[in-house]
Amino acid sequence: MMTFIKLNILASLFLYCSSGNCQVENFPSIVKFEDCIHHWNLLHENKNYSRYTVSEYMAIADNIVDYQNNDGGWPKNIDWLAKINSDSLKTTLSDRERESTLDNNNTFPQIEYLSEVAFITKIEKYQISAQKGINYILQKQNESGGWRGWDTDAITFNDQIMTGVMTLFFDIDQNKKIYSWLNEDQKSEIKAALDKAISVTLKCQIVVNGEKTAWCQQHDHKTLKPIKARSFELPSITARESCDVLEFLMKIENPDDSIKAAINSGIKWLMKSALKGIRIEKIKLEPDKVINKEYPYDLAVVHDSTAKPIWARFYDIQSNTPFMCRRDGTKVYNLSEVDPERRTGYSWYGYWPEETFKKYSEWLKKNPD
Repeated sequence: MMTFIKLNILASLFLYCSSGNCQVENFPSIVKFEDCIHHWNLLHENKNYSRYTVSEYMAIADNIVDYQNNDGGWPKNIDWLAKINSDSLKTTLSDRERESTLDNNNTFPQIEYLSEVAFITKIEKYQISAQKGINYILQKQNESGGWRGWDTDAITFNDQIMTGVMTLFFDIDQNKKIYSWLNEDQKSEIKAALDKAISVTLKCQIVVNGEKTAWCQQHDHKTLKPIKARSFELPSITARESCDVLEFLMKIENPDDSIKAAINSGIKWLMKSALKGIRIEKIKLEPDKVINKEYPYDLAVVHDSTAKPIWARFYDIQSNTPFMCRRDGTKVYNLSEVDPERRTGYSWYGYWPEETFKKYSEWLKKNPD
């Protein structure tokens, strides 16, 4: 009987991959778990356990089911591929650490993964777990239409919280095969939540001197104004998270004028905010100078006239001047002034808009007006 079941699963996997849905190495992708696993690694430098391979997708799915909280969500910063007894690991976590959250790209990736495995295996428990996860997200949507992060109760674009959930709900609304088990009433509820989220996202776009720019990492639920999160995440216009928003909006077929305006003005702001003539250089550190093994180097801004354009993470809302922060919340304008731990442990600069611009070029072909 077990051999027959395995053959059925392999046959289903073949059909699944033949339909163009398959991910890395013909198995459900674990890419969206990288952020959680990265944070787990930061907290657990000495790892002495075995891990599942991507081919052991049922074991990974079982892990995910085991870690699911009663409210339907999942704790963050777990190595979902670890061969560790979930009950034993939970006893090492504080009450706060065991709480469900969307932070650090969490909960929506688990739902997608479980749905993929349920589609392949036809095993109901994965579908049931995914449904509980969807119910959790629906329940946690604020009246504003937004979802909160970990650090502050606000509409949160950081860690792809808003765009991650909206992408999940968009895929469901677009009848992606792995979500075919949802009934029409469930899909209608998800569509209503998605529309509400898109609406508040458009309203959050920051206007400066009468012109739309981009987005902050988090916006107040009531006023929709940019607000701070952690001490080093001050109100700003942010390049990284705004790229996530724009790339999501460009997925929408037959966009109305409000969506087109949001995309065009956001791209215009990104183009205006490109920094030229600098690059970020990694500087190797001696072992005794390393603060965290995940970052065995320091970072420095190097002037280079041949460097390709780069973007800061944060820009002052009024002046559009790039800035950074220390742990204590002090705003600084040079990377060298940031605390060493935060200098390497946070993405202050990046090339995020490069991919966004490519997608925009394709989007313009479909939406020339």
